[in-house]
Amino acid sequence: MSFKGQHILSVSQFDRDRIQQVFQVARSMEPYACRKKRTKVLDGAILGNLFFEPSTRTRVSFGCAFNLLGGEVRETTGMQSSALAKGESLYDTARVLSSYSDVIAMRHPQSGSVAEFAEGSRVPVLNGGDGANEHPTQALLDLFTIEKELAASGQSIDGMHIAMVGDLKFGRTVHSLAKLLCLYKNIRFTLISPTELAMPDTVVSAIENAGHSIELSDSFEGKLAADIVYQTRVQEERFASIDEANLYRGKFRLNQDIYTRHCKSNTVIMHPLPRDSRQDANELDNDLNLNPNLAIFRQADNGVVIRMALFALTLGVEHLVSKYECDVPWYSNKSSFSPL
Repeated sequence: MSFKGQHILSVSQFDRDRIQQVFQVARSMEPYACRKKRTKVLDGAILGNLFFEPSTRTRVSFGCAFNLLGGEVRETTGMQSSALAKGESLYDTARVLSSYSDVIAMRHPQSGSVAEFAEGSRVPVLNGGDGANEHPTQALLDLFTIEKELAASGQSIDGMHIAMVGDLKFGRTVHSLAKLLCLYKNIRFTLISPTELAMPDTVVSAIENAGHSIELSDSFEGKLAADIVYQTRVQEERFASIDEANLYRGKFRLNQDIYTRHCKSNTVIMHPLPRDSRQDANELDNDLNLNPNLAIFRQADNGVVIRMALFALTLGVEHLVSKYECDVPWYSNKSSFSPL
């Protein structure tokens, strides 16, 4: 199956074989991500990193992944710093900027916007998040993390129990991850959120139609004894006002005491980041930082190798990476990648 020249816009493009193809390439990228080796396979290639909505991790992760393959990055951040603020269409922007780039990563606040942009692009476009709709590369790195974390305790994705917690209405990461998990077998979903921020009916229907069990709850009590707890923050930028978002902030706080009382001893904690550490939110308390089952930073690390894999695959160089390999001459203490 070839990804060469393809856009990566939605998790609906993937089946289990294609997922494992991405994961296999991602695993081969780990020596470069932890600086044991470097490669110049994309020397001279240019990534157009277009982020029209605030981002730290995703934007830097895309850029870092491309740099680690030897390529160069050109960034546009914020709507007001682009010609879109002057009324230029996404199609025209795509036609122009794709002539300057070999591949484009894009985030935009409106649902469907990245797919619209891709219609005018002459090069592959990777969706870095479009409004409350999808975040396919995050879903892939989340799934990759889940597979690795469960494998460490002899488990697999098939048959697991996942609790998704928080703002499930606007959290595009859980929308995309849930859709990918529908490709697997016999998964138990527990969806915990305020009623007003429940998972969209379309996603719930997809889970049910795939034959998985699903439970909806507005309370932690008795619901966190899962293999994976996937916490999300209140997506305040999707609400009509900050006051409305504040109605839900801090409703589902997880700390070590709650973990000890309600989770299994090996329950893995995940979060797409950033976690909201403000006092009135504090959704994942800092007292969890020393908990070995807190996987949020391993999760962020995995984003680099997944995006490296997607760049290599869409540009058709996944089989050439080691051919352009060379030594790392500088000091690095990145002796391992995403240690448990």
